[in-house]
Amino acid sequence: MWYRCIFCLLTLWLLPGSVAAESGKPVLEYRVTGLEGNLRRNVLAWLGDPPDSVQARLNFLVTARERVEDSLKALGYYNARISTTIKRTDPVWSLEISVDPGEPVLIREATVQVTGPALEDPRFEELLARAPFRKGDVFNHGDYDKFKNELLNLGQQRGYFDARLRQHRVEVNPVSDTADIVLLYESGPRFRFGPVQYGDTRLEPSLLAAIQPFREGDFFEQSKLQALQAALQRTRYFSGVLIKPEFAEVSDYRVPLKVTLHPANRHGFDVGLGYSTDTQARVSMVWRTPLINRYGHSQETRIAWSEVNPGGRFVYSIPLQHPLNDVLHLTARVEDDKYGDQDSRQQEVGIQREMRGSRWLSSYSARVLEESWQVKNTQYSNLYTLPGISFSSSDRSGNIVDPSGGFSQLYKIEVGSEALGSDVDLLRATANFSYILTPWPAHRVVTRAALGAVFISGPDRRNLAPSLGFFAGGSQSIRGYGYQSLGKEIEVLRDNGTPQALTVAADRLLTGTLEYQYYFTPRWRGAVFIDAGDAFDEGGFDAKYGPGFGVHYLSPVGAVRLELANGVSENGGDWRLVVNIGAEF
Repeated sequence: MWYRCIFCLLTLWLLPGSVAAESGKPVLEYRVTGLEGNLRRNVLAWLGDPPDSVQARLNFLVTARERVEDSLKALGYYNARISTTIKRTDPVWSLEISVDPGEPVLIREATVQVTGPALEDPRFEELLARAPFRKGDVFNHGDYDKFKNELLNLGQQRGYFDARLRQHRVEVNPVSDTADIVLLYESGPRFRFGPVQYGDTRLEPSLLAAIQPFREGDFFEQSKLQALQAALQRTRYFSGVLIKPEFAEVSDYRVPLKVTLHPANRHGFDVGLGYSTDTQARVSMVWRTPLINRYGHSQETRIAWSEVNPGGRFVYSIPLQHPLNDVLHLTARVEDDKYGDQDSRQQEVGIQREMRGSRWLSSYSARVLEESWQVKNTQYSNLYTLPGISFSSSDRSGNIVDPSGGFSQLYKIEVGSEALGSDVDLLRATANFSYILTPWPAHRVVTRAALGAVFISGPDRRNLAPSLGFFAGGSQSIRGYGYQSLGKEIEVLRDNGTPQALTVAADRLLTGTLEYQYYFTPRWRGAVFIDAGDAFDEGGFDAKYGPGFGVHYLSPVGAVRLELANGVSENGGDWRLVVNIGAEF
């Protein structure tokens, strides 16, 4: 090999030419012939960009052949024939590299073994099952190194801290174009979790024990340490969490853990400004106390004002069996809203227990709602006592604010009974679905559906409060129609005696959306859609349609959607501008 380098240096030394080149511009162009696919891509990657100085050109020419040889050996081609041709044309020289890769080196024998307790570990069984070494395959150095590192990394993740590679070698015979692989992994004993020492914290030890996804004596798993850190962060009790295995204090193959907890600020305040076509301009303030006492209680007070529905909400949360997965919420709410042609004021107190499983979030609740509303010049008021139950789940893939796929579902049932203090007997059931699909890159499909029904005792529909009935229209419903503008139509008399149609709460809801989105760039996409459905009384379904189009900008907090939609009706609809921010679910 040394004589090739000397020959190249002498050749370049004897060639006359310019010793200066314009800085930053290539002084050599090169071309590789005779290779295709991965071989060509790997050679170009090893050669890199053309040199931009005379000295870099000299270095490139001296090492080009060796780099091509090494790049081909990495993919199992040890007998390549390489020839180079240099043409000097000032100021840019040219180099042609002609390659005949020859026959690849094939795997003759592959011995990959795991000894020790890891032999019975299912994760090691999975890794060995996909080892990229099969007799007769082309040998690839990259695959070998990657698998060897995966074997070592898996041992560290699973607690085999005394593991070693007893043998790891590759014997290549370029004459016969064969390779023999020997990889022997000796796991040694598997370590276990030792005692966990938490730093200064006000929390009851039972709460920390509930969060911890392992117990002392369980086999060590790095993923469980990550799960513990994530769970501690999600409680919002702490601003930072650091978990450190104390390997210097290992005893009987048990690893003690030291958890450093940095408490969160005692109080937090957020002020927000927003706008949507549904609620117009909106100002909100949130006050949070993430940790009130050592039992993990917390509170959140939210005050929001908009022209359409100002209101406030207070939530006091009490962990039961788990600070994240089993929580009791005590709530109080006051809100004004406008539903169709009904102005409503709601005052509510409630209690709700949320329990989170591996997939489903279930909720059991009871609320007392006092609602007063006005239709024309007539005032109504009712008290409702509403126990209820709900189940929801959400699966998504891709970016959290712009998922590439997912399915969300929510089911909720509430009942009201005079025996429980309610002014009206009723049953209310709702279901909501969202589905996202990305069948091809840059093409995205979003669908939504909402269903609802309420049954009340007696024929007097005036007992149905607006918030318990159904309306359609708005940015999350049928976009071609105004916010909650579709419902049951009734006829009343104006003061002058002429009839007037008013929109009030309906007892049925059925709406759906089909939307196609195309990404022009990673941040911008266009959309075309059609919304359809109606809020109606039983037997009075009259489908309304809202086709439209828009442009979306993907911000860090979700998509900023600017859309135009038309409410198709018998009399012809008007175009509406719809503005909204946030992910689909």
